[in-house]
Amino acid sequence: MAQRLIVIGGDAAGMSAASAARRQLPQDQLEIVAFERGHYTSYSACGIPYFIGKDVADTTALIARTPQQFRDHHAIDARTGHEVLDIDLHRRAVLVRDLVRGREAWEGFDQLMVATGATPARPPLPGIEAAGIHGVQTLDDGLALRTVLERDRPGRAVVVGAGYIGLELAEALSAWGVGITVIGRPPAPLPALDPDMGALIATAMEGFGMEVRMEETVTGFDTTDGKVTAVVTDQATIPTDLVILGLGVTPNTTLAAQAGIPLGATGAITVDRRLRTGIDGVWAAGDCVEKFHRVSRRHVSLPLGTHANKEGRTAGINLGGGYATFPGVLGTAVTKICDIEVGRTGLGEAEAQAAGFDPVTAVVDSTTRAGYYPGAKPIRTKLIAERGTGRLLGAQIVGEEGAAKRIDVLSVALWHETPVEELLNIDLSYAPPFSPVWDPVLIAARKSWQAVETDRARTEPG
Repeated sequence: MAQRLIVIGGDAAGMSAASAARRQLPQDQLEIVAFERGHYTSYSACGIPYFIGKDVADTTALIARTPQQFRDHHAIDARTGHEVLDIDLHRRAVLVRDLVRGREAWEGFDQLMVATGATPARPPLPGIEAAGIHGVQTLDDGLALRTVLERDRPGRAVVVGAGYIGLELAEALSAWGVGITVIGRPPAPLPALDPDMGALIATAMEGFGMEVRMEETVTGFDTTDGKVTAVVTDQATIPTDLVILGLGVTPNTTLAAQAGIPLGATGAITVDRRLRTGIDGVWAAGDCVEKFHRVSRRHVSLPLGTHANKEGRTAGINLGGGYATFPGVLGTAVTKICDIEVGRTGLGEAEAQAAGFDPVTAVVDSTTRAGYYPGAKPIRTKLIAERGTGRLLGAQIVGEEGAAKRIDVLSVALWHETPVEELLNIDLSYAPPFSPVWDPVLIAARKSWQAVETDRARTEPG
């Protein structure tokens, strides 16, 4: 008799796990049922801002596989419009509500995959439930916002939050000719960057005509007839026609916690390298689980789609009877805001200090191509290394076209615990259309090594 796998969550981690499990075991050995409360399965959440901003014409381009495709080609029963309300580990069953028919039923399982993702922050501020205030987490949210932009043609918008999603949505709104104000509490946009690098983003955004208000706290929203008319902060009242909330996310672990599935210090589900929760037959992956950071050696909560897909695949192989491990993360990420590209990996200065390192930093300005070649653009590269050993701890890049993906070189070096002394001689490609003869990565490595060596000479007894 076939075992039964139930998957809670029909996007990156959940459907990656379901697909990997199916590759391990055929239908007569493993029945797979996935429950997704939204209308779509297996779509690119990272592509939503580019659909809103008209770079992607239609949502179908963002959907990797529909529920019908999962049923027809993979023997996976993917049910959208179904919300899991409860997990009973003793009964080995989940309580599911059919949101269309309004019916509830218990569904039994032998194996359970928890991929409930993350919940967008929506603080209980006065007026936050008013019409015109949008969070953008799901494809349904993206469709709703684009419909508003097409129908209402707002003239002013305020983006609350200056992290990745906030800045990507600010860029998306700029395609509609909307006057944009971005409000954030940190000193500079993109708090995943060090403030000196984030300041470059603020300057660039202002150059694109956006108003950037940092170190400012939203305290509420003014409304008229139930519709938002202004954002109120501790410093000003800013009139607006539209508000976008980009305040980050927290692990969606309510179901898991109520069921007794252990959570870690970050508030996310605790899993081992095989994505097991510690409860027999119960697995978890994606934004709802903790990740092991390979540099800080600590468990962290890092909601990135790249991690979710890899974790889902790992869990699916294991629950299908194979063997795989997920070795951890570096937090490598890229984004762009209009013409400015951003990349980061590993630890920033403050993070390195919090993890117990004594960091040495190096910052260099260069160009993305040979300076004499047409189209060369500015790029700033920052490396964080460990004092004494010179081990690379983290890197950040801000520049124009051709800048961001250079972070991948530094991510690979970081993955293998490469000291900057080795990095400065790494054999990178060169041609004037692609880089200077000394690539910005190599220049930064050389300057970082010099800083480490200078510090050694100063501190060693002589």
